[in-house]
Amino acid sequence: MSYARTSLKGVMYYDSRRAYNGLTLFTPVEGRGAWLIDMLGRTLNCWQTPYAPGCDGRLLPTGSLLYAAKIPDGPLSDLEGAGGILMELDWDGRIVWKYEDPYLHDSFCRLGNGNTMVTRWVEVPQEIASKVIGGDPGTERDGIMWGDAIREITPSGKVAWEWIAHEHLNPEGNIGCLVCPRSEWTHLNACEVLEDDNILASFMKTNTIAIIEKRTGNIKWQWGPGELAHQHSPTMLDNGNILVFDNGFHPYGFPWGFSRVLEVDPKTKAIVWAYGGREATTEFYSATMSNCQRLPNRNTLICEGNTGRIFEVDLKGKLVWEFSNNLPSDKPYPAQIRSHMVYSAYRYGMDYPGLKKV
Repeated sequence: MSYARTSLKGVMYYDSRRAYNGLTLFTPVEGRGAWLIDMLGRTLNCWQTPYAPGCDGRLLPTGSLLYAAKIPDGPLSDLEGAGGILMELDWDGRIVWKYEDPYLHDSFCRLGNGNTMVTRWVEVPQEIASKVIGGDPGTERDGIMWGDAIREITPSGKVAWEWIAHEHLNPEGNIGCLVCPRSEWTHLNACEVLEDDNILASFMKTNTIAIIEKRTGNIKWQWGPGELAHQHSPTMLDNGNILVFDNGFHPYGFPWGFSRVLEVDPKTKAIVWAYGGREATTEFYSATMSNCQRLPNRNTLICEGNTGRIFEVDLKGKLVWEFSNNLPSDKPYPAQIRSHMVYSAYRYGMDYPGLKKV
């Protein structure tokens, strides 16, 4: 099995009776755009851009792609998840909207009012940075620790709302990763606006997911330290629980060597469903990037980013669909040992409005 997952490419398994039928959008690390494939791995559309991905790509209900692109000469381009441009391309690949900010990184989401939430880096004031616990001492970037902000921007690019992490987080109570550089404090890698207008966020370097009350900016709920390790892509489910990809990357300074997908009840903070973990060490592990998505039939789509593997499991953890990124690599590595990494993947049902042109 381990050999197959490093050598075979394309769709490797498909149970048409149990898998959720739809199209899968994925964003390869080494590409310059995003690809939309059917259940058999055939390409239905691809959006090519002049830029490598900063992290994510999402299909909008209009059929356009919202794509986070990375500018190679950005001021913080060496940091994880660096972006710089958020662009919207129509079904035929024409740019219909673009927002530029050299400090953009990782996440975004389009709102119902047409505005867009984005995450960006901001400098942490020295008097606060000096109180932050964690991180490898002396590893600030040119003496600066970078924190996070969330901005809501209008279609014209104006700032409609902003939340700055260091204005609301306790530097002594939000402990940074013990072995990561102190160039970053929290590394906000996900933001999702909820039905009540509050924001579900993921702070990767503090191993925390949280709900931010938009009206006040206060942290309404949080969970994760001692359970999560450099997690990604929390989403609120219809049942009120939260689904999150737990990467399992050195939670206490030592690597776990396995990843998990967890469903957490925010009221009790109990894990009510899990896939992966220690018993699946040899089958499922991605130290960085990756995401997960609960599908309408209650299956879960998982992107194991470091290996370029996208797969779907049912509630019992049984595999029903499996795909390995088969796009050509622009690096001179033999195909049989090359993992074609993928930032993220999303499944869209055939009734999704954005697929009307398929």
